[in-house]
Amino acid sequence: MKQLVDFSSRTVIVTGAGQGIGRCAAQLFHDLGANLALIERNAETAEELRGSFAKERTLVLVGSVTDREFVEKSVATVAGQFGGVHGLLNNAGITRTAMTDKMTADQWQQVIDVNLTGVFNCLQAVGKEMIERNKAGDANPGAIVNISSDAGRRGTIGQINYGAAKAGVLGLTMSAAREWGRYGIRVNTVSYGVVETEMTEVIRGEKFRERSLSSIPLGRFLKPEEAVNSVAFLLSEAAVHITGQHLSVNGGSHIGF
Repeated sequence: MKQLVDFSSRTVIVTGAGQGIGRCAAQLFHDLGANLALIERNAETAEELRGSFAKERTLVLVGSVTDREFVEKSVATVAGQFGGVHGLLNNAGITRTAMTDKMTADQWQQVIDVNLTGVFNCLQAVGKEMIERNKAGDANPGAIVNISSDAGRRGTIGQINYGAAKAGVLGLTMSAAREWGRYGIRVNTVSYGVVETEMTEVIRGEKFRERSLSSIPLGRFLKPEEAVNSVAFLLSEAAVHITGQHLSVNGGSHIGF
């Protein structure tokens, strides 16, 4: 029987691969047989990553997704070494928390640069590489998953920059899916609720914990190693004919059409 979620001989780029969801995704794709290209801006973390995965199947690239030249060169390097890029997990993100009336221009711009423009930079560079291979005869050039959040679908308190960026990611997904469907490229979003990572420590803390849990019908927060299963599904052949969609992985905290 064919294994649908199998990444043998496929190459996946994971941005923000040093911790949390990115790190768990890298481990999962490694275990599923993928060649890995891990983008991480922290040099020390990147060095630790190099020793964690099979050397012959792993590239670690140090830089920021906000740097278009770095992103373009990285995609070219990955494609040259592994023969193409078949999957992208657009995961890199930051938070800069402040109430709307107190948010500085720098706090706004930093989050927009990483969480929206950075996602576009990676989406565009990988999409171009996939289009080239499709034109050369590859009918199944690959798939892209952009990470969004419930904050981008219903708003959030103290993170208007983050909410705006994550809402923008939904638009990137839908537009790219419409444009690139003719090339066989699928583009989808995973929108998370509360995942147990450093970025959600405040709302999982004593002050907000009960309130946060009360809004989740399944009654618990999501572990990062659980969260990445949805990404593997959408990047795999199991998700054939699924594109332009926003998959909510939030325990039911956001339910709607």
